[in-house]
Amino acid sequence: MLTEAQRAEVVASLLESHRTKVQGRRPSEMFPEIAIEDSYAISSAVAAERVKAGRKIVGHKIGLTSKAMQASSKIDEPDYGYLFDDLVLSDGAKVPFDAFCVPRVEPELTFILKEPLKGPGIGLVDVLRATEWVVPSIEIIDARVTEPRRIYDTVADNGAAAGIVLGGRPVRPDAVDLRWVGAVFYRNSEIEETGLAAGVLGHPAMAIAWLANKVGPFGTTLEPGHLMLSGSFTRPVWAAKGDTLHADFGPLGSVAVQFV
Repeated sequence: MLTEAQRAEVVASLLESHRTKVQGRRPSEMFPEIAIEDSYAISSAVAAERVKAGRKIVGHKIGLTSKAMQASSKIDEPDYGYLFDDLVLSDGAKVPFDAFCVPRVEPELTFILKEPLKGPGIGLVDVLRATEWVVPSIEIIDARVTEPRRIYDTVADNGAAAGIVLGGRPVRPDAVDLRWVGAVFYRNSEIEETGLAAGVLGHPAMAIAWLANKVGPFGTTLEPGHLMLSGSFTRPVWAAKGDTLHADFGPLGSVAVQFV
């Protein structure tokens, strides 16, 4: 575990990377004794500083929701980060490539809550009951720290959250079998990835249940109106300046973003 002074040093480094868009040192490189509890405390402290600067928390993102990604990160559960109001983008958004360090993109489903969720004890049906809309989305992820990153570094870096593009045809949570929602993911005109939402913990709503149960014991409630980004069901795709990333969700429509 780190001291408060060590945590504050990491927080300052991450905030500087947010400001300059230049990757900083990995927390696990700065302090090899870092624990996952330190990483979440650092992420929360960075979030508090962003709120102090005028940003608003509008939801959460959940990552590392597939078994393959968990195995590659040597962990046995997902991770999470905060979504801020300035990260929410509309379908077809043109975003400055220089606003990121090393952007990548992933197709996901976003759950918009109509009722609060607070764990422990939250299950699949609780999430579906509390959800108003499920929205096809693209998540932009970014690494504000250098390679090779460990799970401690990604968690401290707010789960690499950098943007969320909402689009497609929003549906009620009982309108389709969400496990079988698929996406064909294009970079420019080429198919890069395909996947099914069942790759997210067997059902994407289970990612939201996991988060509610993870943060509930610490007094945190998932709030009505908040966006819950449930995790990718493909590998992330690198984005370069000029690229258009397009996710085709079939009957649920499509969503796209361009880096300019």
